[in-house]
Amino acid sequence: MRKVVSALGILLLLVGISGTIDHLFYQPFFGFVLNSVNRWVIPNIDFLAGYELYANLTVAVVGAALAIAAYRSD
Repeated sequence: MRKVVSALGILLLLVGISGTIDHLFYQPFFGFVLNSVNRWVIPNIDFLAGYELYANLTVAVVGAALAIAAYRSD
């Protein structure tokens, strides 16, 4: 279970960083997977309109927190 949570955390961290880069510039690497939250999820949530950068950074922070928590658990 620890490895699954750690892998999910790392994936969310990469998705958040990639979405931030894609929002600021254009990020062409693994766009279908890594930019999925930025391109399909965030635009469909009304209260995140105008806060896309913060939403992507929040996804990255949650991913980092999950990865750290999985690493530190016994």
